[in-house]
Amino acid sequence: MVGRVSFKLWLAFSAVLLYFAIWIDVLLRWRIHGQSFFQSIDVSMRLRADLALAFLFTLPVAGLLSLLISRRTRRNQRELIAFADRLASGDFSARIQVDDIAGAHDSADSLNAAAAALGRMHRALDTSRRELTALLDSMEEAVIAISPEGQVSWSNAVIEKISQYPVRRGRALVHTIRDPDVLSCVDEALQLREPVKGRATTVAAGRVFQVNVAPTPGGGAVVVLHDVTKIEQAEISRRDFVANVSHELRTPLTSISGYVETLIESHGLPEAEVKEFLSIILKNASRMNRLTEDLLALARVESKDYALTPQATRASDLVVDAIESLAPLATDAGLRLILGGTVDDQVMADPDAMQQVFGNLIENGLKYGKEGGRIIVGCKRVGENVEFSVQDFGPGIASHHLSRIFERFYRVDTARSRESGGTGLGLAIVKRVLEAHGGDVWVESEIAQGTTFLFRLPAMPINAVMHEDDQESGAAKEESSPSFIGNRET
Repeated sequence: MVGRVSFKLWLAFSAVLLYFAIWIDVLLRWRIHGQSFFQSIDVSMRLRADLALAFLFTLPVAGLLSLLISRRTRRNQRELIAFADRLASGDFSARIQVDDIAGAHDSADSLNAAAAALGRMHRALDTSRRELTALLDSMEEAVIAISPEGQVSWSNAVIEKISQYPVRRGRALVHTIRDPDVLSCVDEALQLREPVKGRATTVAAGRVFQVNVAPTPGGGAVVVLHDVTKIEQAEISRRDFVANVSHELRTPLTSISGYVETLIESHGLPEAEVKEFLSIILKNASRMNRLTEDLLALARVESKDYALTPQATRASDLVVDAIESLAPLATDAGLRLILGGTVDDQVMADPDAMQQVFGNLIENGLKYGKEGGRIIVGCKRVGENVEFSVQDFGPGIASHHLSRIFERFYRVDTARSRESGGTGLGLAIVKRVLEAHGGDVWVESEIAQGTTFLFRLPAMPINAVMHEDDQESGAAKEESSPSFIGNRET
């Protein structure tokens, strides 16, 4: 192609020179028009010979000039091709430098300015893309973009965590999400070009998602999966709680209403029968009162505003105080409270809250472990924690109940619990109080061998305990040391 251009340039230069030679010949002939015929012929012949020599001399000059111009044009062409290739590969820092042939510098400046503008636009778009990616990755919702053909074109980090299958861009959505409800919502949104909502339960095991699919201007769609598992669990828990409370209140209220109506409508009832009816009414009223108190206690410990006043306390003191305060209740029930092994390690605990914990656990043992005749309460050091235990020797608890025994209103023996006045909230309160202390609680039991409730609290480090003891001893010395006013002892 370059050789063809050089040949054309050479022909053009030659034609221009020949054109000028013809015109010079015409002018010379016109000027010698008045001379004699033979003189004009002789002069004309000489001039034509000179012109022919000049023309022959200009031919190589024209060829040389055309070769130089073609080489510079070819170099400019290579520069332009290399510049275009770099732009196509995404290198917007590319710049072009050409020889100044027919305004080539102006064209190069325009192309360089365009490349700089494209570079700025590309950087701005890349920054926006990275910001959008970071924003979508920080969302709690899973987001996945679908092309008009139903293929995955983009996804955030959340979808890669919850999906049971790898996210494959450029592949059909079914390779990533196989939940039929999600796929149905996507198909409907792509066809109708309208937002579609749904509910999915098999995207991830044990989790429920709200599905929102919105069409995009390019013909595709965006799928957003919002995890509503906790919301649905909270709603189920709320409904169960209301149902349980209603049931627990309905039974004593029905009993109270029935006996009161009997007393009102009946006349001349024997005094013993009236006392029996009144004792039943009082029993049910007390049951309602305990239920109300337990509900208030549970609401308090589950509240975000629930605050403890922890202080350094010896584990043995907590156990001894619990036994001493509940000993009369055990005696009335015909059981013995026995102090087991203890340790003097200190824990940070709210004494009142811990008395509530021990009270619920020991009362639970008094109700269900009466056949064993005794309840042992103790504590021991286990690793970095102090482990407390309340052990009874009653009938025990079947293994299938152990995982649910700390749920609200859950009862192992419903009839026996109601007979003994239990509300089914005590163990739930124990669990919440211990969690607020940074501890945990569990139960171990064997049929016909008894049940042991165990909980642990973090033990205070030795240096912290020594610091507390130093402060206490310092305060004691300050209280016992005499004070002086002037020279008199007071």
